[in-house]
Amino acid sequence: MVRAIRGVLVECDPSIKSIIIAIDSEHNEYIIEDLDESHLVIQERMVPQLKKKLEERLAETVPVVGNDSDSDRDV
Repeated sequence: MVRAIRGVLVECDPSIKSIIIAIDSEHNEYIIEDLDESHLVIQERMVPQLKKKLEERLAETVPVVGNDSDSDRDV
């Protein structure tokens, strides 16, 4: 018997894709198919949870840039 899984096509930069693959490698519960360097098929029901984990991972790795650029200048 054939079993179908609903999926969502995700297009992203290769750097984001590598983070998604790393997140998925922990439990293999998000990615249905890895299509090419910038496309993945993700389980539809797991998209909100994956977004949350991706945001957390990006917050850990990407520094926050403040708006205090004027205070650093010597005018």
